Amino acid sequence: MSKPATRTLSVTAGTSKKSAKSGLNEIREDSPSQLIDGRIKELSDWRGETLARVRILIKQADPEVVEEWKWRGVPVWEHDGIVCTGETYRNVVKLTFAKGASLDDPSGLFNSSLEGNMRRAIDLHKGDAIDEKAFRALIRAAVALNISDELTLARSALRRGQRAPETRLNKDEQ
Repeated sequence: MSKPATRTLSVTAGTSKKSAKSGLNEIREDSPSQLIDGRIKELSDWRGETLARVRILIKQADPEVVEEWKWRGVPVWEHDGIVCTGETYRNVVKLTFAKGASLDDPSGLFNSSLEGNMRRAIDLHKGDAIDEKAFRALIRAAVALNISDELTLARSALRRGQRAPETRLNKDEQ
């Protein structure tokens, strides 16, 4: 008696595609950057153009930024924590800054989610222009805040006699 054929299927965040050979759904793993590329292409209107433009500005402001794909389809830019997300809706591209309430915004870019004590957002509508210089400065400020928060946590742990939590800044030392 022969053994039945076995098939291993690894399921990860990705896209599903039916294989012509096996007839089974195969999961193709895409990187977060590829998924963001796909979202931009899928939108194929002003929202895609806007998302593509802010993505470029984010990378210009922080070349070390890491792109992630979270919450079933939200582009996220991180550097020692979430910098901002790029949600797309029918009438708006919403850039939500995780710690926006703690950031100075001298140019007044934040125009949404102003009532909370943590997040702030920039809602971009069709035809809106963004002050690119001010936006890059806001991204750099968000990154600096994330880095300083991480260092503060590490210093606090050391003062309490605990080992500093592993961070991107100290993991090379371990």
